[in-house]
This record gives sequence, C-alpha cells and structure tokens, in this order.
Amino acid sequence: MRQPTAHRFALLTSAAALALSVFAAPARAQATEPFTYMTNWYAQAEHGGFYQAVAQGIYKKHGLDVTIRMGGPQVNITQMMAAGQADCIMGSSDIQMMQVREGGVPVVNVAAFFQKDPQVLIAHDDVKRFEDLKGKTILIGSQANRGYWPWLKAKFGFTDSQTRPYTFNIQPFVADKNAAQQGYLTSEPFAIQKAGVKSTVLMFSDHGFPAYATTVSCMEKTLKDRSKAVAAFVKASAEGWKSYLADPAPGNALIKKDNPNMTDEQLSYSVAKLKEMGMITGGDAATMGIGVLTDARAKASYDFLVGAQLLDPAKVALAKTYTTEFVKDAKVLP
Repeated sequence: MRQPTAHRFALLTSAAALALSVFAAPARAQATEPFTYMTNWYAQAEHGGFYQAVAQGIYKKHGLDVTIRMGGPQVNITQMMAAGQADCIMGSSDIQMMQVREGGVPVVNVAAFFQKDPQVLIAHDDVKRFEDLKGKTILIGSQANRGYWPWLKAKFGFTDSQTRPYTFNIQPFVADKNAAQQGYLTSEPFAIQKAGVKSTVLMFSDHGFPAYATTVSCMEKTLKDRSKAVAAFVKASAEGWKSYLADPAPGNALIKKDNPNMTDEQLSYSVAKLKEMGMITGGDAATMGIGVLTDARAKASYDFLVGAQLLDPAKVALAKTYTTEFVKDAKVLP
C-alpha cells in the first residue's frame, strides 16, 4: 500500500509545484521591466557605468531589464526617444537638453553622471593657458556655436575670425603648430598623444563653464507614467558607475562587444582620466551621491544660455528643464 501513497504524494507535490510556478511566472515577468537607454555615441568608457550595471546584473537587481542602445554621428537620439524607441537618453550636457526643450520636445534632465563637462581645447605645448590662444586658429565643430564657444568668447576674448571647422580629424591640428582644436578629455588627447605630438589640454569646467554632462534625460510623460522605473534606473546606474570605477573589466567587455573598434588601451586611458579628474565622484557627487544634479548648477547652466541668447526664457522655464527628485532618492556615495 505504501507505493501508491508515495506515488499520490509525488503527484500532489508536482501539482502544487506546477500551481506555484504558474502563479510565480507573472511575478517574475513583472520583476524585470523592460527599459531602453540610448547613448549619444558609440560605446566607450564614458558610458562604462551603464554597461557595468548590465554586466553585473545591477539593473536586474532593481527590477529592470535594461537595453543600452548606441547612438552615433548620424543618429538623432532625441527624435528616437520622442518616437518611443527609447525610454531615456544620454544628453551630451544639461545645456544641450535645455535647448532641445526649447525646440519643442518636453525633455527633463533627471541625473548627471559627469559632474564636469569633459569638453576641452587642445593646443600645442607652447600654449600654457587659454589666454595664450588669442590670435591662434581654433578648430571647432558647428555645434560649439550653440554651446561652449559663446562662453569662451566672453571669458577669454576670442573672436569668430579665429575659428575654422573641426572635421573630427586630428591631422589639421598635428600639421599646424599655430592651431588648437576642440576635444573630449578622454578621447582626442589620447589620439594626439599616440601621434607623438606634445600638447596642452585646457578644460572648460576648470574655469567656470557650468554644464553637467552624460545626463539621463527623459520625456515628461515617461516621468509621469513610469516614475518607479526611472528611479530604479537612476539608482542602479549610479551603482553601476561606482562598480565600474572599482573594476571596469565587466563593463569593458560589453563595450567592446557593442563597439569592436574600441581598444583596451583607449579604455584604460579614458578610465584613468575619469578618475584623475573626479568626473563622476568629484564635486557635489562626493557628498550627495553619484549622478547628482543641484538647483544651483541647473540655474547656472540656464543663466548662461539666457545670457548668451542661446535660450529664450519666455519659451522655457528653468523649473521645467530638470528635477532633483530621482537623484535625491538614489544617493549612491562614491
């Protein structure tokens, strides 16, 4: 008689397990909510914290199934977000996103993972400071006229007649000792160093340029409809950045998978610069948490744009351009 009883017990146990699995399945599906974040360029160390959070399962721990999609020179990430193809995007700067809002897209900055804007001017080594660039040729991209160039003109007395187009190629700079060019702290200086040219790197943010960089910027509707998912993404991304700076290997493996042209040498250089300059953990982030943005800094960026006539305050109110609620709740200290 024992065998049938045991058999019945096994069947009941299996049925109970099946029932539990049926009930558990929706809970599991709900626990990892899909979320797409679109970067502003090809995968690189400057995106490392986000890739690290995927690689280390940090987003999943916070209930998200995150997809990181690469941007690039021909990709309008704002347009793609507005069309529903991304939940949030990486703004190059908070300033850029404020201007996007003036253009009619209701985008809001909710976090800033670079406490400084990494934009730099790179000059030959006879130049020691910004003031030494007066009268020299300065190679800048067209977007600079809507960003840092008016600030440089006002701050250091540069003139439009000094500028020539920057074609995202270092050779014109290398060939002309009288030239300087725009760059990104973690990128072009490395290429110039590899070319065997001694240079001086001048960083705008060290001289008062107010912009944040590497933002999480989302549509108003997303913040209203999916505030819990956005909050989870911000907190998990901050944890990802903390992890990446401690050991970037897992994130770098995913970066190279998305961008096979990326080299270990470039990644190593970029990570070292991010640490050296306190890009992620310096400033307010040291005490208020990674990814923090503050009312004072948002106002400084906004005031610069209005003062430079790059933003019409009648069209865009400062309070609409950002919110601190998500970074306050995250508070991941370095």
